[in-house]
Amino acid sequence: MELNMLPEGCVSTIVSLTSPSDACRSSLVSVSFRSAVDSDVVWGRFLPSDYQDIISRSCGKLKNFSSKKELFLHLCDGILIDGGNKSFRLEKSSGKKCYILSARDLSITWSHNPEFWIWESSPESRFPEVAELRSVSKLEIEGQIRTQKLSPNTRYGAYLIMKTNSNPYGLDLVPAETSVEVGTQLVSSHKAYLSNQDAKKQQMECLFYSNRRHMMKPKVVDSIINGICERTDGWTEIEMGEFFNGESDEMVKMSVREIKGYQLKGGLVIEGIEVRPKQ
Repeated sequence: MELNMLPEGCVSTIVSLTSPSDACRSSLVSVSFRSAVDSDVVWGRFLPSDYQDIISRSCGKLKNFSSKKELFLHLCDGILIDGGNKSFRLEKSSGKKCYILSARDLSITWSHNPEFWIWESSPESRFPEVAELRSVSKLEIEGQIRTQKLSPNTRYGAYLIMKTNSNPYGLDLVPAETSVEVGTQLVSSHKAYLSNQDAKKQQMECLFYSNRRHMMKPKVVDSIINGICERTDGWTEIEMGEFFNGESDEMVKMSVREIKGYQLKGGLVIEGIEVRPKQ
């Protein structure tokens, strides 16, 4: 039997068992097929089971959507929830959940002391405030999220979203430790520099900190150093680690800490930590 001869309800049920990307491709088969693919039966299946709770936590009242497909696509663009402290979106190709915990939603050592950190608005940020590091010797940043809030049976990555101001210092001399814990188990651990420098600045700081680099060398040799990646939203990110989310409910702890040495540093701007599915 040709697909075009199947009842619309049957086609909708079949397509709902695939993925959003497959559904979009299927809509190109024919006009009648497109009607079945665009139905609420299909896109209601792609929405997370707790989507109504998520919407109820959004900042501001959402408009009335004409279809569940329209709602799905709106959630793919992302919404602010929990008083603007988190961002939620759906991955368009799979419908998997993605969260960004804002800097205000993180635990940042000494962040309430304006001598060390300042809170300010940024036109580039999706959140009302970002945290800018003035000067500290001890850097500790931690975010937490329960696995129950994420899509089950999915491998996730955690990413520190950040940038530097016009005068960063000390961020590329000693790497920070990044880690991800699920429950009581450490599942991922790496080291990463929090800033890249141009050649001229590297030469200048090498003159002042050559002894410091020499002293710290034994602590960073043979380390796995993650690179800083540019994002499409104007920020940069460092992968903190990854974990597999099964179907249990546990706390995920994602942290960035400077290894022993307490190098004085400043100029780091933190937007938050993103938790998203890994490709």
